[in-house]
Amino acid sequence: MVRTQRPATKPKPPGAAVKLEQRRLSSADRSAYFARREASKVLRTVLQGDARRRAACSIKSIVYGPSVRNKRATFALVCQTLKHLRIIKEVLESGNILNSKWKKQEELMYIMTYDILFGKEASLVGGDAEKFLTGRKGSIQSALARLLVSKKVKHVDDLIELYQPPDISKPCFVRVNTLKVDVDSASRQLSEQFKVERDALVPNLLILPPNTDLHSHPLVLGGSVFVQGRASSMVAAALDPRPGWQVWVHG
Repeated sequence: MVRTQRPATKPKPPGAAVKLEQRRLSSADRSAYFARREASKVLRTVLQGDARRRAACSIKSIVYGPSVRNKRATFALVCQTLKHLRIIKEVLESGNILNSKWKKQEELMYIMTYDILFGKEASLVGGDAEKFLTGRKGSIQSALARLLVSKKVKHVDDLIELYQPPDISKPCFVRVNTLKVDVDSASRQLSEQFKVERDALVPNLLILPPNTDLHSHPLVLGGSVFVQGRASSMVAAALDPRPGWQVWVHG
């Protein structure tokens, strides 16, 4: 009998298992996997700028750059994570969740912790980071429950309000993109949830109460309105360009 020898199996290169797992993901899971990583990069830029007491650029300008593919989802995910960031940090710290390895990717951990506690993701799949936090999902949820008890509140919204900086009285200014919606329609839709006033100087600028959160509002996500400071909005109104004018912006 002639014995045939099987050829030696070549060792898989590093990262092959991760790539194989990614190929097995559904389209939605794969999209969520990359969206979390895009959001973590944006969040890192924002937090680094905040740590240096300066903003390198706005969240929107980063998200709507060419490197981010899923712009609307990434923008919403970053904004919501920032809104809950203080809670997320306390939960991870009190639960002793992050070891030295994952602290190097803390922005990704913040994004995924938001998904576990407050987001719409039923499960986190796709990579080692997802496996790590999914295995500690119970600890994360228990840490949040303990935090609610320690702060003597019943709901997460109460925690967010508790963590708001005091004496914030600056109103929220919203500029209407009149290429997509007229000012009356935008005002009417926003007034269903908020008190809305017209600005006396800028025709397409609306004034909403302080601390108004519009990041997930359909008008913002659809580009029909923009949260913008009054000073920035006054530039075009002061210039008052007429049809046929040519306007150059000097850097």
